[in-house]
Amino acid sequence: MIPYLNLEKLNAPIRQKMNQAINSVLDNSWYILGEELERFEKEYADYIGVRYCLGVGNGLDALHIILEAYGIGKGDEVLVPANTFIATALAVSYAGATPVLVDVCEDTCNMDPGLIEEKITERTKAVIAVHLYGRMADMDAINEVSRRYNLIVIEDAAQAHGAVRDNQMAGSVGDAAGFSFYPGKNLGALGDAGAITTNDENLYNKAKALRNYGSMKKYHHIYAGFNSRMDEIQAAVLRVKLACLEAWNLERCRIAQMYIEHIHNPKLKLPQYSEKDNVWHVFTVFCDERQQLQEYLQKNGIMTQIHYPIPVHLQEAYKDLNYKRGDFPVSEYIAESELSLPLWVGMSEDEIKQVIRVINNF
Repeated sequence: MIPYLNLEKLNAPIRQKMNQAINSVLDNSWYILGEELERFEKEYADYIGVRYCLGVGNGLDALHIILEAYGIGKGDEVLVPANTFIATALAVSYAGATPVLVDVCEDTCNMDPGLIEEKITERTKAVIAVHLYGRMADMDAINEVSRRYNLIVIEDAAQAHGAVRDNQMAGSVGDAAGFSFYPGKNLGALGDAGAITTNDENLYNKAKALRNYGSMKKYHHIYAGFNSRMDEIQAAVLRVKLACLEAWNLERCRIAQMYIEHIHNPKLKLPQYSEKDNVWHVFTVFCDERQQLQEYLQKNGIMTQIHYPIPVHLQEAYKDLNYKRGDFPVSEYIAESELSLPLWVGMSEDEIKQVIRVINNF
C-alpha cells in the first residue's frame, strides 16, 4: 500500500532534534509568546526575505488578521480565486467583507489576472492571490492591475513555502501574506499554526496587537482583537524543520519531474513542470474518468485525494452570493477532474515507479 501522505518518513530523520526542541520548551516552562516564537519569526522573515513575520494560530487566522489590520470589513469586497480551499473565502467573511470570485487559468489553476479588472467595483479593497498546489500565481500581472486600482494585494501562501518566481519568494511579493503550517504542508508543525509576513510596519504592528486580544501591553487593549498565537512548542518544531525545507522541496521537485517524464497515459492531463515557482505541495492530474481512475488506483494499492471536489461558489456556505453552476467553468472543470497523487518526502524509487506503472496501465 502506498499512502497518499507519509509524515512518519519525513519526521523520522529529525525526530531526535524535534524531541530536543520540545524538551527545551518544557525545561524553560514558557509556552506562549516566548523566545522560540521570536526566533522562528526572525528566521522565517529572513528566509522569506521580508522585514516582519508574526506567528499566529493557523493559516485562516493569518489571512483574517491581515484583512482586519487593513481595516477591510462590512461593505467592502475582496477578490478571491474560485478554485481554492474555502479558508481563503472564509477569511473575507470573518472580516465582514464579501468575497468576489474570479476564475482561474487552466494551465496553472491559479487566479487569471486577465479576469480581475472586470470584477472590480468601487467597493473592491483587496485581492487575495492564492499560490495553489505549491505553484506561485502570476504576481507581476496581479500586482500590475491591483496597483492601477489602489488595491491591497494579499498572498495566500499556505501551500507554497519556499516557492520562488522571478527571484521573489512566495510571501514577499504582495503587501502581506498568510501561511499555514498545518502538519501536511511542505513546512508543517505538529498541529495547527500559521504566520503573517510583510514589509509593512504599520500592518505588522496592528496585526501583532490583533493576534493577542488587541493588546501590545498586558491589560491595555487598543483593538477588539483575537486570541491567535503560535505556541512555543510549534515554533520550536518549525525552527528544526525550516532548516530542512530547501532539501525537502528539492526532493518533491524530483518526484514531480519523474511523474511528468514517465507518466504516459492519454486519459490524463499532467501539470507543467517547473522547479522553482512550484514546490509541489500537491501533484495534480486531471482525468475525465476521475472516479474510475481513483478506484483503479486504490484497488492497486495507491491512495489518492481530491482537491477540491466542490468549488467555493457551489458550497452551501456561500449560497447567499447567488453564484450558479457555469459561472466559473475552469474552476468547475478542475473540481470535477482533479486527482492528487502520492508525493511525499521519503518516497522510494520503487514506490514512485509503481505509481507510474499502475497509472500507465489504466
